[in-house]
Amino acid sequence: MKPKLMEQIEALRGINAVKVKEASEAGKKIVGTYCIFSPQEIALAADAITVSLCGTKQEPIEDAERELPRNLCPLIKSSYGFAITDKCPYFHFSDVLIAETTCDGKKKMYELMSKLKPMYIMNLPQTAQGEDAFELWKKEMIHLRNYLEEQFNVEITDEKLRSAIKLMNRERKAMKKLHHLNAHKPAPMTGTDMMLSQWIKGFNIDKESGIELIEGLIVEVEELMEKGIYAFDENAVRILLTGCPIGNGSEKVLKILEESGTSVVALENCSGYKGLDTLVDEQKDPIEALAEKYLSTPCSCMTPNNGRLDLIERLSEEYKVDGVVDLTWQACHTYNIESFTVKNFVKEKLNLPFIQIETDYSDSDIEQLRVRIEAFLETIGKTAYN
Repeated sequence: MKPKLMEQIEALRGINAVKVKEASEAGKKIVGTYCIFSPQEIALAADAITVSLCGTKQEPIEDAERELPRNLCPLIKSSYGFAITDKCPYFHFSDVLIAETTCDGKKKMYELMSKLKPMYIMNLPQTAQGEDAFELWKKEMIHLRNYLEEQFNVEITDEKLRSAIKLMNRERKAMKKLHHLNAHKPAPMTGTDMMLSQWIKGFNIDKESGIELIEGLIVEVEELMEKGIYAFDENAVRILLTGCPIGNGSEKVLKILEESGTSVVALENCSGYKGLDTLVDEQKDPIEALAEKYLSTPCSCMTPNNGRLDLIERLSEEYKVDGVVDLTWQACHTYNIESFTVKNFVKEKLNLPFIQIETDYSDSDIEQLRVRIEAFLETIGKTAYN
């Protein structure tokens, strides 16, 4: 049984497309972001609205390929295609974009995109370890603060930063609590509903109402659990989905898994739990606390990236998973190479079945993927329940 509040959540993107237009016309400043490394708190402290930008659909990729190579990550091509075709209202109404040097493909794409909108590119250290990396990232936080102050003619005070940090921590806590509901066996929510709840929040221009909606969804799901109503039965294979981010339009692997009767209970990727795991320390200097939190994100662009393995292990144990599916987009070199390390860790350390799925945003390989996934799930079923 689908929670009734999911209807409101699913309608949010269309509603917020109108609201972002109204906010812009009313003089509010809009800051667009693509990645969880972009610190929303600094933009919020500049009295701006933060929005996620479109990049999860196949539709604009053909347009992007007029300027970008075909053998490039679909997330990058989709993001750029939405920008140059002006089909993303959130990009259209953004006054400033915050970008980041997570991978080479995005860095070079941002060079082209910066001709369309004012953009600040944060120079992300490629290691989360060591004082040098922290100091560099801290300086980037300060530079972004100065940039937005100049762009918007405002003062970003420590007091405003602390207020924004508290707001974002409240949002993270609500989303973490929602995600943790699926640690219950059987899971009360489908992975698709969980993904949509977390993905769509990025397009919500009103943080307070968004938090209230998620808290209401938690209450509704808990009430369904008390009545013994769950999304799957107790014998459903429980899967942790890791790897590249997904969203509305790029969730085909998630859908195939659940259409096959599988309960996708944990989404480790950065459009799922990865960005929620660590809160910003509200007791520290706000800039240092932000640098510490965001630098701890276990992205595959980091080397080494042991934090991802630690997170996969914790989620696998807490959510009682039967197997791990690693989704990597074609030409995403960091996640594709790291999949070898993840496979060995999952199979040898966690003693769990593992499969890597490499694909793109198109529907051309859906049936081929379905055959592979169902064969993998059959093996898990025999291992787990026979």
